[in-house]
Amino acid sequence: MSTVETTSPSKSSPEPSPLVGRSQAHGRRLPKWVNPAMAAVGLAVGFFFGSRTATYSPSLDKGEYSLPILTVGLYAVVTYVVVMVVVSYLYEGRRYGGDRVATTVITGAFIVAVLPLVSLLWTSVANGLGVMNWTFLTENHQGFSIEGSATGLGHAIAGTLIVTLLTAVIAVPLGIFTAIYLVEYGRGPFARIVTFLVDIMTGIPSIVAGLFAVAMVTLLMGQFGVNNAAGYRSGMVGAVALIVLMTPIVVRNTEEMLRLVPNELREASYALGVPKWLTIVKVVLRTALAGIISGVVISVARVIGESAPLLITAMSTDVYNLNPFKGYMMTLPVYVYNQFKAGNLDQAWGAALVLIVIVLLFNLIARFVAARFAPKGEK
Repeated sequence: MSTVETTSPSKSSPEPSPLVGRSQAHGRRLPKWVNPAMAAVGLAVGFFFGSRTATYSPSLDKGEYSLPILTVGLYAVVTYVVVMVVVSYLYEGRRYGGDRVATTVITGAFIVAVLPLVSLLWTSVANGLGVMNWTFLTENHQGFSIEGSATGLGHAIAGTLIVTLLTAVIAVPLGIFTAIYLVEYGRGPFARIVTFLVDIMTGIPSIVAGLFAVAMVTLLMGQFGVNNAAGYRSGMVGAVALIVLMTPIVVRNTEEMLRLVPNELREASYALGVPKWLTIVKVVLRTALAGIISGVVISVARVIGESAPLLITAMSTDVYNLNPFKGYMMTLPVYVYNQFKAGNLDQAWGAALVLIVIVLLFNLIARFVAARFAPKGEK
């Protein structure tokens, strides 16, 4: 009698499926040097095609070719993504190749999103750094001529800081108190009405806020019998317009931060007999302080670059004015607009660079304060 021997496939070493690539079966991965090499290839392609679109600028000193950074970056990112996807699929197989594709596409999307910001910073620094000096930062614009006698934006910097400070002093407490009411106390139809109004104010056009500020101030001054109330313009009127724009942003951000505070913290405080107002001050606000500060800085950055409402409220002037209640007041966004309109592009780019630096300083200060007052577990 003959016996038939049967063999069962080993469980420890299964045969690779024909649907799976050989590289996947062996777990082959791309070497580490491939990623920077593909990035270098992308940059080379970007500079090659970017140089074809370079523009000649005779207005620059001795005439120079300006390389479009945004175009170079877009070509580089697209080339990097396409090459990495193809190489990964051919070498690593479907499984690891799919993971590599997702990582590469996400990285490329991030770079594409950052490129406009990098291009803006590069252009502002390249065009505005040449006019930076102590005179430009401290003098006013009175007596400006082509030869450049006594020209600067010191009055615009001072006006921007004054108007922004007045706006923040009123809008920040108003926005925080409104958010506390909506989260901790607001119930019923009145709270829903307030929420609806905040939503409407969030999307209001900035020029409408300026018109509202002019109309409100004119009406109030007319009620008190002030002469020439319709023609009154000042830094304070500009601050009123910016308050309308800044307050809903502070409310929305603070409301979200307060809702993120766990209810267990509130309940634990109530269980210890702490009154509600003290719980809000000592527990809720302290826990959400870092997020609230970040939201305040975002709202400041939102209004510090507004020009439309200030054009019809604070107007513009060529001299220093440190009194926000009397006379026209210059701000940096309006200064940029005026210089661009007059054809003084160097001064416009210089003012834009100063405005960017001020916003960056606000963000650095906010990050420091947020880290300083963050809960111990989040530091």
